[in-house]
Amino acid sequence: MARNESRPLIKLRSTAGTGYTYVTRKNRRNNPDRLTLRKFDPVARRHVDFREER
Repeated sequence: MARNESRPLIKLRSTAGTGYTYVTRKNRRNNPDRLTLRKFDPVARRHVDFREER
């Protein structure tokens, strides 16, 4: 089964400046703008905002 282009892989980079990233998929139809999620940064050892990187 082929991967769907409407759900591309995106990289989420920490806003704490540690350089830590998460990789996930997003639905372009529901979220056309940049995605921001609050996740745990193990380098900073706290929850911070992760923004979509292009």
